[in-house]
Amino acid sequence: MTMTKDAVWFITGCSTGFGRELTKAVLANGGRVAVTARKPEQIGDLISGHEGRAIALRLDVTNPGEIATAVKAAEDAFGRIDVLVNNAGYGYISAIEEGEDDQIRAQFETNVFGLIDLTTAVLPGMRARKSGHIVNFSSIGGLVSFAATGYYHATKYAVEGLSESLAIEVAPLGLHVTIVEPGPFRTDWAGRSIVESKTEIAAYAETAGKRRTQTRERSGNQVGDPVRAAEAVIKAVTDAKPPLRLVLGAPALELAYAKLDSVRANLDLWKDTTLGADYPEFQKKM
Repeated sequence: MTMTKDAVWFITGCSTGFGRELTKAVLANGGRVAVTARKPEQIGDLISGHEGRAIALRLDVTNPGEIATAVKAAEDAFGRIDVLVNNAGYGYISAIEEGEDDQIRAQFETNVFGLIDLTTAVLPGMRARKSGHIVNFSSIGGLVSFAATGYYHATKYAVEGLSESLAIEVAPLGLHVTIVEPGPFRTDWAGRSIVESKTEIAAYAETAGKRRTQTRERSGNQVGDPVRAAEAVIKAVTDAKPPLRLVLGAPALELAYAKLDSVRANLDLWKDTTLGADYPEFQKKM
């Protein structure tokens, strides 16, 4: 089912960045929105003037009780949730060896397990109506890896794999899944929202260390426009054939194509060894 402009959206992480701009764009297009954030006072301005079509809800996605309460409040207010946008998440800068266990686990709780818990809370209603769209914010970092963000990549690769399986499972039920993969955008991701490990090992100065510095320097100068990104997400959700993947921004598209080329080159180089791993009677030529 194609989503109409008056669909009910439930969006996480709305205090800044993509969540904030997507909320504004959905309301401008006539939609209804359950606007969520850990601190509801930070999203009051988004509701102002749209009291009949928007509600502000407290939601820390790592808190199962708050998930249940927010989902019920949205369904009580609007009767249903048509589009779930799992946008809440953050980055962590650290070489793998520098990673701090509590920070790593906290990031997985938000970026992965919070997404899972909210999705499974919303799915029963969507299944019952045989209609719904789940939008999971990943990153180009869910396809391509760099130094210093290995743990962040691990969370986003998890979102990618989970979303692909979910899309297969819910397609026969009339539901859609879209993975959003932004490149560098002018959000708070690389600014105040980023978390850095306190440990820095000199041996990684030219890899993870250099990228730490680059990330700070680029914050606020990224080429991606969050307003246009929000419009792109709405276009994808309301399309008759919504995409499984929505890459956002030229840098992300270039990186995605380069990754595809690199994977194919690696596969081709080792093809004979790959095929030789089967029992002889089952070996194929490709």
